[in-house]
Amino acid sequence: MTNTLMIEKAKTSKIKDVDFDNLSFGSIYTDHMLVCDYKDGEWKAPKIVPYQPLTLDPSAKIFHYGQSIFEGMKAYKDDEDNVWLFRPLENFKRLNKSAKRIAIPELPEEFFMEGLTTLLQIEKDWIPKNPGSSLYIRPFILASGTGFHASPADEYKFIIACAPSGAYFSGKVKVLIEQNYSRAANGGVGYAKAGGNYAGQFYPTQLAIEKGYNQVIWTDDNEHEYIEEAGAMNIFVRINDTLITGPTSDRILDGITRKSILDIAKDEGIATEVRKISVTEVVEAAKAGTLKEMFGAGTAAVVSPIASFGYKDNDYDLPDLADSYASRLKKRITDIQYNRAEDKFGWRFKVQ
Repeated sequence: MTNTLMIEKAKTSKIKDVDFDNLSFGSIYTDHMLVCDYKDGEWKAPKIVPYQPLTLDPSAKIFHYGQSIFEGMKAYKDDEDNVWLFRPLENFKRLNKSAKRIAIPELPEEFFMEGLTTLLQIEKDWIPKNPGSSLYIRPFILASGTGFHASPADEYKFIIACAPSGAYFSGKVKVLIEQNYSRAANGGVGYAKAGGNYAGQFYPTQLAIEKGYNQVIWTDDNEHEYIEEAGAMNIFVRINDTLITGPTSDRILDGITRKSILDIAKDEGIATEVRKISVTEVVEAAKAGTLKEMFGAGTAAVVSPIASFGYKDNDYDLPDLADSYASRLKKRITDIQYNRAEDKFGWRFKVQ
């Protein structure tokens, strides 16, 4: 595909106006983006163009039937200015898994990988080197084909846009275990990174914020008895010295950070269990003092510790541990991502 990847460079760069010491998350965008169109039954050759607005017909099906999916990735720069990705093929596979569920044509691997690496070579100077900083990468596909009839579109756009971002410090969060609303249901699209999944979370989350919480812990759609995800992240619970997370399903996203944490925990000799976690079990453990940690796991924060949770008008505080599993596991992952430590798992991918 290399010979067919058209590149149109931006006439001027915005980089000189960026304060890399004060970067918020995902709000400043690099000079270029990758665009690839699906037309006439096939994905056309990708091209790299200056970052710019899109022009879409008002009848484009993205506006009416929500055919959109996305991924979240990061590029990291080490002390020698080498650029690294973390398990990028997992993001590609999950993008296509989401595409299939939303009736979007699957993307060829070379379009994703060559397009992404070429874009990062062009935007290398945008990757910050401050501690904890990275270049956030957002690959996404939307339905650009037109028509008010309720059916899959016949045209789509695949885009990769990038945003330099500072260290993502969410701090320790206070969460509310949800008892009424559901994030996903059996047979639904909860396992896909579909835009609508996140839109549906905003209202219940806002209700929780109004009650003094930062985020929602989602429970199953049937009985609201089993913990599933923490906001937009997978969730881990430590009872005594065992780290537990729920199994993936058609309701739960197959998180790349989640999988990595499980592998690293096993390598560290930490006991792990992948099984259903009931709210009752978590509450009883909190009362007994055996609930040591809860944390979310995802691309943006890697690990987001939970300080306390609310359930049925009661709040339960978690202990503040000096040597937590959350901090140990986060360090192991970030040391691999930034090329500071051995990568015995083969997860690191060099952009060259």
